[in-house]
Amino acid sequence: MPRPIVATIHIASLQHNLARAKACSPGAKAWGVLKANGYGHGLERAMRGFADADGLALIEFDNAVRLREIGWKKPILLLEGFFGPDDLNTMAGYNLQAAVHCDEQLAWLEAAQEALTARGIKLDLHLKMNTGMNRLGFMPDVFAAAHARLVAISCVGSITLMTHFANADDAAHPLLPIAEQIRRFEAAAAGLPGMRSLSNSAGVLRQDELVDILRNDWVRPGIMLYGGTPGGKSADDYGLLPAMTLSSEIIGVQRIAAGDVVGYGSRFQAEGPMRVGVVACGYADGYPRHAPVDTPVLVDGVRTRLVGRVSMDMLTVDLTDLPDAKIGSKVTLWGKGLPVDEVANAAGTIGYELMCALGQRVTVVED
Repeated sequence: MPRPIVATIHIASLQHNLARAKACSPGAKAWGVLKANGYGHGLERAMRGFADADGLALIEFDNAVRLREIGWKKPILLLEGFFGPDDLNTMAGYNLQAAVHCDEQLAWLEAAQEALTARGIKLDLHLKMNTGMNRLGFMPDVFAAAHARLVAISCVGSITLMTHFANADDAAHPLLPIAEQIRRFEAAAAGLPGMRSLSNSAGVLRQDELVDILRNDWVRPGIMLYGGTPGGKSADDYGLLPAMTLSSEIIGVQRIAAGDVVGYGSRFQAEGPMRVGVVACGYADGYPRHAPVDTPVLVDGVRTRLVGRVSMDMLTVDLTDLPDAKIGSKVTLWGKGLPVDEVANAAGTIGYELMCALGQRVTVVED
């Protein structure tokens, strides 16, 4: 029989979470962000889960093409833009939109405009402003000039104005609060035509409190669509449902005495007699190796804790207070009943990483 670890993808949860994102942003259109193989959930599954999205957004050209090949007809946005002049032909051939964030991209468009215009091509683009995150985008003081340059290119269709929030989950961030990024954006974009696209998941979830200053024609929810949160409140607080449940089984049980140690490095030492369960899940399956003792785990629906160091193929859990747990008992590593963010927080990371790191050898099913 196959190894018992399974990742179950809940399509209905994807649909529910998208509906929540749209409800948080009345009047705005929503991109369903499915970069990194749909945050580990699978490109095709995410596409079906986000069938009601107004468009899909990602960074990988090959996956954008794949979305067209498997039947997605609505807009597709490449969030990192195009990486060289040859990509413009792919964009034209598959009707892809893209971010424009640097002078090099403008130059590639200018060089290609005659050939693309002769073919009747009009590319819909998203001009990105760097409002303080300092990854991609034109600085506010040159944004209007970049916009004018883009408008002059004959093969350019619509131009959406966009930026990306660094700290939308922290209203009082001392260095770069969201209100400051919005202020910079609005000042630099004042008078420029085009739709606005500002909010990631954190911005969407805070729309109610920012409604007086935050205008979105398009929103770009990502992690919230998969049942994770960008920080602060829990998924339950926001009415989000887990879209992935990683589950396995107990494959071995050890009875140990006080003073006995567990796992590589002998980092866990029993204070008294214990029952220790061995779970068929390790870091090669995507579970974080650095998860510490006391990271929560469910066994037969009952909360217990991780003990010992996570190894490649196995981890160990405390069964001392679960007398009925045995070989074959069901284990939930994250998902329904145990939010991925709770596990991630215990491990000092974020839910995004756990979902995206799902191991290739893990069987993936749908419910």
